[in-house]
Amino acid sequence: MRLSTAISGGLLLAACLLATGASAQTGSEGLSPTLSAIKSRHTVRLGYRESSPPFSFLDQSGRPIGYSLELCEAIVEEIGVEVDDPNLKIDYVKVTSDDRIDAVLQNKIDLECGSTTANAERGKRVAFSPLIFVAGTKLMVPKASKVQSLTDLKGKTVVVTKGTTNEQAIQAADKKSSLGLNIVVGADHEQSYQMLADGKADAFATDDILLSGLIARHKAQDKFRVTGDYLSYDPYGIMFRKGEPQLSAVVDRTFRKLGSNQDLIPLYNKWFIARLPTGERLNVPISLQLEEAFKAMDDSASANN
Repeated sequence: MRLSTAISGGLLLAACLLATGASAQTGSEGLSPTLSAIKSRHTVRLGYRESSPPFSFLDQSGRPIGYSLELCEAIVEEIGVEVDDPNLKIDYVKVTSDDRIDAVLQNKIDLECGSTTANAERGKRVAFSPLIFVAGTKLMVPKASKVQSLTDLKGKTVVVTKGTTNEQAIQAADKKSSLGLNIVVGADHEQSYQMLADGKADAFATDDILLSGLIARHKAQDKFRVTGDYLSYDPYGIMFRKGEPQLSAVVDRTFRKLGSNQDLIPLYNKWFIARLPTGERLNVPISLQLEEAFKAMDDSASANN
């Protein structure tokens, strides 16, 4: 699927995945279960990824940082307003692509702050914030490789990261085109990258922005390149528990405040245009689709004039 042909439908799907679920039982002081638990422990648990730059990754000191985490930290501030506790602490909990949804469902984390696609299948189980990024599955191959598209990999080995929509996209494309791919799985993006670097795979398939982030992080511009048509459409969102309208309202209010204060595009530029704290620079301009989604979050008077 080409990304350009899926944008309008995908943005509509992403909008529909805003958490508006059925009313949930309330806890102490009329708060929803998650908010009540946060108030009791004075802590919000943020799920982070170790190797999804610039969304969620570790800096040189091993501290979780990234675009998604900064958005989550803004949500934490708004949660503090909702539960009347301005001094909430943050507990950073490591998750992987494979266990992140279970971490939400099993109440191990309150917000998942990574590079997670908001699709209809996942929307049956969890809730998502407004759109934070638009990506799509592409291929990373060695610079010297003659591969230009997935069909050039017929009979060859492709590595994907376990539990991702990219894994599903490659399996579907393999079946549709009878490519006979040998699809191998990495536990996380770093392991998948390393399998390509070690020659154990001919290509690594994941979201284009994550491939660019990994190449920049490893300073491997002379070793690898990103190629191929988009094989999926992946709108990203912050993930949290479904069926809690009060929590959903807090998340939505956070984005509308950021939008109305004109903070969303500068935040994007900080992580995608400017030099990262770890020294790399991605130089990925904001897409028209994401810019329009951010503008829709602006409830200020000037935006409506």
